[in-house]
Amino acid sequence: FPTSIVTVTPDNPVFTGETVKLKCVINSDHSNWRYEWYKDSVILQTSERYTVNRDTLTIRGATESDQGQYWCKGQRDGRPNSSTSSSLSLSVKGFPTSTVTVTPDSPVFTGETVNLMCVINSDHSNWRYEWYKDSVILQTSERYTVNTDTLTIRGATESDQGQYWCKGQRDGRPNSSTSRSLSLSVKDLKPKPELTSDPAGAALTGNTVTLTCRMDPSTGNWDSYWYKHTLNPETEKKKTNSYTLKIDSVSDGGQYWCRAGRGKPVYYTQYSDALWVNVTVFPKAVVTVRPDERVFRGETVTLRCDIKWGGDTEWTYRWEIEGTNNQYKNTVSRTSTQELNISGVDLSHSGKYTCTGQIHTQSSQRSDAVTLTVSAEAQASVRVSPQPWLTEGESVTLICEVSGSSKGWTFSWFRDHDHLSDSSRGAGGSYTLSPAALQHTGVYTCRAERGRPAYYTHNSSSQTLWITGVSASVSLVINPSRSQHFSSDSLSLSCEDKSNSAGWTVRRYTDKDTQTCAKQTGSGCVMDSLSTSDTGVYWCESESGEKRHPRNITVHDGEVILESSVDPVIEGETLTLHCLHRSTNSPILSADFYKDGSLIQNQTTGEMNITTVSKSHEGFYYCKTERGQSLHSWISVRVRVSTASSSLLVIGVSVGLSVCLLFFISLVLLWRHKHKKDQHCNIQQTSVPNPSGESLALNSPLQSDSDHIYNDVTPVNSGNKDVTYSEVTIKKNISADKDKIMAKSNNVMYSEVRTKVKKSKDINTAGPSDLTYAQINIQDTKKSKSKGP
Repeated sequence: FPTSIVTVTPDNPVFTGETVKLKCVINSDHSNWRYEWYKDSVILQTSERYTVNRDTLTIRGATESDQGQYWCKGQRDGRPNSSTSSSLSLSVKGFPTSTVTVTPDSPVFTGETVNLMCVINSDHSNWRYEWYKDSVILQTSERYTVNTDTLTIRGATESDQGQYWCKGQRDGRPNSSTSRSLSLSVKDLKPKPELTSDPAGAALTGNTVTLTCRMDPSTGNWDSYWYKHTLNPETEKKKTNSYTLKIDSVSDGGQYWCRAGRGKPVYYTQYSDALWVNVTVFPKAVVTVRPDERVFRGETVTLRCDIKWGGDTEWTYRWEIEGTNNQYKNTVSRTSTQELNISGVDLSHSGKYTCTGQIHTQSSQRSDAVTLTVSAEAQASVRVSPQPWLTEGESVTLICEVSGSSKGWTFSWFRDHDHLSDSSRGAGGSYTLSPAALQHTGVYTCRAERGRPAYYTHNSSSQTLWITGVSASVSLVINPSRSQHFSSDSLSLSCEDKSNSAGWTVRRYTDKDTQTCAKQTGSGCVMDSLSTSDTGVYWCESESGEKRHPRNITVHDGEVILESSVDPVIEGETLTLHCLHRSTNSPILSADFYKDGSLIQNQTTGEMNITTVSKSHEGFYYCKTERGQSLHSWISVRVRVSTASSSLLVIGVSVGLSVCLLFFISLVLLWRHKHKKDQHCNIQQTSVPNPSGESLALNSPLQSDSDHIYNDVTPVNSGNKDVTYSEVTIKKNISADKDKIMAKSNNVMYSEVRTKVKKSKDINTAGPSDLTYAQINIQDTKKSKSKGP
């Protein structure tokens, strides 16, 4: 069946006023067709504007009303008609318009290359372009070039200023409308950009600085070219109007400048003024925390961010907190203050705190993290150094500590629950009693506080402090005589009193309580099989509650103990230590000796000697061998008093001899003048051999009516060293013959020299038979008693 199609001339779309021809083309070998034309299903008839000539429909002076769907169909007599053609959509548009654009933007500058483009609003091509300046058509010349739709002006001058417009033409088709004119402005002064930096001023390493090459916006769009003065020639950096510097080191600083450019070939502006970028090593923030990094629930905590910076610029601060799940669970918003205050901290505030400082867009280095640890509650504890059992006159220090925290605490001290008036002495955590006195005995506790408002710990557990009196006559005898003992061994203790051995009991204090020795026999105590629970302090206690001669005894269930004197060592004497083994109970070869945790001597004999002991040798000692390690023993050093004793001896002897001589002369004179009334002067001298074999005058007493004055000189044998004491004592005469004696003499003076021998179980202290008196009796002649010597 023959088919038909519709074609249009000129190309669709057409413009108003044009003549349009539509042709019906039937695909058939036959001719003699009759053609019918339809628009939007309405058959068209020949009219003033529509003409049908066989296969062609002509539309003269097309208007927008002619737009629509056109189709055709052929007919033949006695034969089938052709098929209806597909419809053709005819589009009729208004007259084409044109506009002029310019590159670069106006105004332009002398020397620039300027491109003006004629843009025709049409779907058609094959336009011919005409250019006009101030109504004069432009022709191609040395400076003006027309290339299709573009007019190029090379090396613009001020004479090129004016009004430019264009229009388009096509063969057999209507021309475009004349474009609107474009005013081209040409400036003679070459522009210069302004270079700025953000932030202004010094740049900090680790930050960025943005440089901006700023042109007058009215001059159009420009690309910026960047330069830095280095040892190499100037180099172009980027073609952007801003340039970001990453300041990694001080070398990134220096002199920067820019210039702007546009067009092809590129037209460059002047260079900007140079901008110096001064680089300073950026500071690092430091976080400090008060009162401590370890705090307790309910305390007030202050974290401070400090940045060492030479300028007076105001910093702002940013805090970040990393929780226990290693994620930033909370970021505190920026604040102008340096301190982050947390009142009443709880466990949720635990974490790592960091801060940074910021000046405009620059930041300091982030601080190292400070870990804040919040614990449930604070507990104070008290300990004693060197030991809680001591004799009056010695020194002891109580130390108060807060578990897990050591900063910012002040301490209060209590004895028997009473606040000590001098508690401030121990505000630093150490409360020292030097010298310790009997009244210092008691139960001590402490409490710590810190911060504002004050935060208080719980009171510490109690620490008992025992101070016993000094008594030369009462001593605790320990057998075997050492401070450390093996478990399962036996130990005997006894109290010895030179004047009265009765009435004293061995008492002890262990980690449990105070008690009397289990197997007490008189003033002695025997423990057949020691155990570690027997470790404690032992002393002698009278029936009235006096405590004397405390000694520390340690029981060890290991294989090695340290053998040392149970009594303090006298300064200047020799200290000998042995390392004993349980099986042999004898010194072990190749033992190492330690003092206060530090190795002081390595021996091959199992023995260590310190020949001349001083106060600096006081401390905790222990020994170690291949078989084991001993417990620690405190070795105390007492100051020697020999110098003072010698001085007292010289004074005592001198005074005694002088007085004797004075009275002897007086008595001789009185005997001569008053023979009947004179009293007999008995001068008896006895010599006792001293340890060196020499004779020593012991006593020269002078009797008085009511007072006896003794000058005692007592050599004491201690460690092969002679220590001599000189004691002057005034004693009351309680003789039954007091009145008779007073009638005979008003004054009696004794000069007594007493020799003490080394104490042993079989030898008693020297008695009255060891004393010799030289006595001179004199009758006072009309002298009042108050004027006597």
